[in-house]
Formats: sequence, C-alpha cells, structure tokens
Amino acid sequence: MIVKPWVLLLIMLIYRVVMLLPVLGGLKNKAFFGRTVTEQCWVQPPLKYCAKRCTKLLECLSLNHTCCWTFCGNICLDNR
Repeated sequence: MIVKPWVLLLIMLIYRVVMLLPVLGGLKNKAFFGRTVTEQCWVQPPLKYCAKRCTKLLECLSLNHTCCWTFCGNICLDNR
C-alpha cells in the first residue's frame, strides 16, 4: 500500500494539534492575556517571608501587602 505524502502530512498535523490542545488550556491565566506581571520585590526578604505566598491570581490575602517575586517565588510583602 502506497501512502501519498499529503496524507502523512495531514496525520502529522492532526497529531500536533491534538498534542498541543492540553498545553494551550493552561494559557488563560498568563500575563499576556490581560493580567499584570508581578514585579521584583524592592527588598531582599529573609527566608521567613517565603512562607507568605501569593494566591494563584497573584494577590495577597492580608491588607496592605503586595505580591512580588523573589528568589523563593511569588510572596506577599508588607507595603510599609
């Protein structure tokens, strides 16, 4: 059985689209879809602050805290 080259190309294209769909599902929360990007923290916090993590929406649950990124990930720091 001889398979024409365009049939193989079609199969490869379908395979790539099917494999790419689950990956694209996680892009809805990324910064280039309208969300702001977290900025680097203005100070280098001690390790004890690494436990105060930001939410998945890059917000802080405590009042007067800002979400910023540092060596241990996105953390909430006091604005004062």
